[in-house]
Parts: sequence; structure tokens; C-alpha cells
Amino acid sequence: MKRIEEFFTYMKNYLWSAILLLAFASCSTGYTIQGSSSVLRLDGKMLFVKIPQGNQMVKIDSAEVIHGVFSMEGIVDSTVIASLYMDDESIMPFVVEDGDICIQIDNARMMVSGTPLNERLYEFVKSKSVLEDRAYEVERMESRMIMEGMSEAEIALEVGKEREKLSNELDELAKTFIQQNYENVLGPGIFIMLCNSFPYPVLTPVIEEIVDEAPERFKKHHLIKGYMDAARENMKKLLIFKCLFHNLNIVKIKYKSNI
Repeated sequence: MKRIEEFFTYMKNYLWSAILLLAFASCSTGYTIQGSSSVLRLDGKMLFVKIPQGNQMVKIDSAEVIHGVFSMEGIVDSTVIASLYMDDESIMPFVVEDGDICIQIDNARMMVSGTPLNERLYEFVKSKSVLEDRAYEVERMESRMIMEGMSEAEIALEVGKEREKLSNELDELAKTFIQQNYENVLGPGIFIMLCNSFPYPVLTPVIEEIVDEAPERFKKHHLIKGYMDAARENMKKLLIFKCLFHNLNIVKIKYKSNI
């Protein structure tokens, strides 16, 4: 149960801070959802499908979980990333697209399958979870090294290497996924999720590479363009601050040498 609660929190705090606002236009989309759940707290509850509309999340469908089963069907104007809600809690993301969507929720994992973009999304989530599990292992390794009495320098060196390796692998995973999905809802969604992992808009080599190689449609998306404009402005301010700080240090050195 702890694992699924952690997954809920991850999706709410990171993925849905950005991804729920994104939709690329396509033709009208007919969908069916067949869901199953072994999570006891969901039984008898109403689940809602919500999609972005302007700056709000709008309910388009709902179903009650009865004996661990729920189903929905309908039509939306475009292929869109949606969220499955219980009350006001976002449980999990999925793509509303043509076809039969299968949602499975249990105490170990959540999975959406049956349609192309949902298959892609949850392969990405699965790969990211594997890397995040390795990150937990690195934290345990650090604790073990401390208990074994290793020096701070040795621990910092070894743990630093592992953290850098994992960080590079996470960056590469996100970059590859976004590049493979430039032309559908997943590319912009994961890109904004990546950007929102920073405390404020910044440019990193990975972000710049993704945008530089992207098609114009991706670059002109209002959320992506807004982020990039803010990030470039922040980088200019940071450069000015560094220059001022450098000049201030020079003045201090000269002042001290004259005393």
C-alpha cells in the first residue's frame, strides 16, 4: 500500500503540475475505458475523468468502482492527456485517445494499456521507476558506508559518481522520450514535467538540446515558449549577477591589498 501511495504523490506533485494543461488538436476521439482495482479504498468510490479546458480541469466522465471494476465510454474533440480522479485527488494520468483503454490499479503499481500513446506513456513511467528505485539503493549504500566507518571523502566520491550516473540516465531517458513524441501530447507533457523539476525556469544542456532539435510546432506551444522565454531571461540575470559578484570580489581584493 505504501508503494501505491508514493506513486499517487509522485503523479500529483510532479507530473500533473504541468502535464494536465497540455493538448494537441486532432479529430474527434471515441474512447472506452475498462478498469479494474484491487485497492480496497477505491471500492464503492466514484472515479472521474478530467481533461484540461482553459486553466481548469473539467470532468468529462465518471464511474463507480463496484467489486473492483469500473467502465466508461464517450467522445472528446481531441486526443488529450487526462487524469483519473477520486474526489479532488489526482490518481493517475492517461491519454484519452481512440480505442479501448485498460486501466489497472493495485497495491504494487498502476498501469494503462490498450492504446498506442498509453502504452508509450507507461513504458516511460516504468523505466523512470526503475531508475528511481536505483536512486533509493544509492541512498541505502551511503548509509551502509557511513555505518562501515568509511571516510567522508570516500563516501562523497563514490556516492557522487553513482548519483551523477543516475542523473545522466534520467536526463537521457526523458530526452529520448520527448524527442520520440514531439508530434503528440506526450512530448510537450514530459518536457514541461522535466522543466518543473527545477525551482525556477533555467536552461540546461538537455533542455536546450531538446528544443534546438524540435519541430516548430513543439517550439511554438504556448507553455513551452513561455518557459523558454522565462528561462532565457533568468539566465541573462544570472550572468549579470555573476559578473557583478566577480567585480565585487576584485574590488575587495584590491581594497585589502591597499590596507
